[in-house]
Amino acid sequence: MIPVQGFERQKVAVLGLGRSGLATAAALAAGGAEVLAWDDSAEARANAEAAGFSLNDLGRADAWQGVAALIVSPGIAHLYPAPHKLIARAMAEGVAVDNDIGLFFRSWAGEDWDQFDVTPKCVAVTGSNGKSTTTALIHHILQTAGRPTQMAGNIGRAVFDLAPAVEGEVVVLELSSYQTELARALTPDVAVFTNLTPDHLDRHGGLGGYFAAKRRLFAEGGPDRAVIGVDEPEGVFLADQLAVGPEDDRVIRISSGQKLGAFGWSVFARKGFLAEWRKGRQVASVDLRAIAGLPGAHNHQNACAAWAAVRALGVPPREIEAALHTFAGLPHRSQTVAEAGGVRFVNDSKATNVDSAAKALQAFARIRWIAGGLGKEGGIGALKPHLGAVVKAYLIGHSGRDFALELGEVPQEICETMERAVARAASEAEPGDVVLLAPAAASFDQYANFEKRGEHFTALVKAHLGLA
Repeated sequence: MIPVQGFERQKVAVLGLGRSGLATAAALAAGGAEVLAWDDSAEARANAEAAGFSLNDLGRADAWQGVAALIVSPGIAHLYPAPHKLIARAMAEGVAVDNDIGLFFRSWAGEDWDQFDVTPKCVAVTGSNGKSTTTALIHHILQTAGRPTQMAGNIGRAVFDLAPAVEGEVVVLELSSYQTELARALTPDVAVFTNLTPDHLDRHGGLGGYFAAKRRLFAEGGPDRAVIGVDEPEGVFLADQLAVGPEDDRVIRISSGQKLGAFGWSVFARKGFLAEWRKGRQVASVDLRAIAGLPGAHNHQNACAAWAAVRALGVPPREIEAALHTFAGLPHRSQTVAEAGGVRFVNDSKATNVDSAAKALQAFARIRWIAGGLGKEGGIGALKPHLGAVVKAYLIGHSGRDFALELGEVPQEICETMERAVARAASEAEPGDVVLLAPAAASFDQYANFEKRGEHFTALVKAHLGLA
């Protein structure tokens, strides 16, 4: 645990007692703060009491007297579409509102850092798609290269569940827009922006607000290095805002598809090959096509982002390339779960929308596609340009029949259940085929979450192949 600094003997309210909220409350108490813990959920309050925290109803008239700060869990709206009533009350009272990420950056550096020969560093990753894979890949490369490292944030564990830093350590954080939007301190050494596609627009008041939330990671603290994906206009704009000119190598531009040789520092992938350029010449390259854990152009962009981040930390290209080959991928994100008889089975249950499903469909040459679930507004019509590799679709769930109508002439079968879809796709697959779960829909019609859906797919595949 990392104790929170700066609130000794002060009252600090914590709203939201999930994983990050409880970790934050414990870290505040360890730093000497008086914690006023509250959650709207009776179940969450009971869990907090069971963990040893006393509760304080922040809705009482006198609840805010003497409170120095309110620390808010990321899922609670503070501005759009409307602020939570307790956050509005805190702001009306002039109480500073922050989150665990802001507290982390003000508390991470300890007194013992003065004794370190190599100061710990932090890499923070944000963006719409690929940030989890990029974060995990950076962490994996550092581990493989023998560098001390921990990973937290929107992936894995809460930031205050991290152990205090050791000499030369690198903490790698995945940060969502909910986390970057409210944090009062954002000071990573290396900040990564993968890409931007529309998401969480109600929460941020539109696409501009969503981009502004991401941009704060770069504007508030000023990282020593910024790794910026420039395949969308927002990334081009952000890179231009941060750099004083094209030769400024404090900004490392990355792309999947474009050559970026004209800049001071860039990393890009084209036709399956990653290249690093510095000052107008290529300094490293690697063939990504044979790396099973990083299939498709979207994962090649993730590889570029991770490569740039760890190069900024001084990891040599040969060590990065070796680590890429041992990266297994994240569960439910282009995860190869089995191969048999020349057929590959891939779990991309995280592909819950059209954009992420499109990336999965472009990653393989011959696809037997399992799709469906609780469809989202707009359907899957936007996927039509990306269906050329689909040999057949096996449709499940609430929206299976609606998807069938939108797919038109694409060979298809309405299977309704995952059991039937896996059985049919596996029995019809031929050598060279990929049986791909990329639902393009939410899971809540049949599963508690996308993880449970992916786990069921994996279990069925292994049972069919006799691997269970």
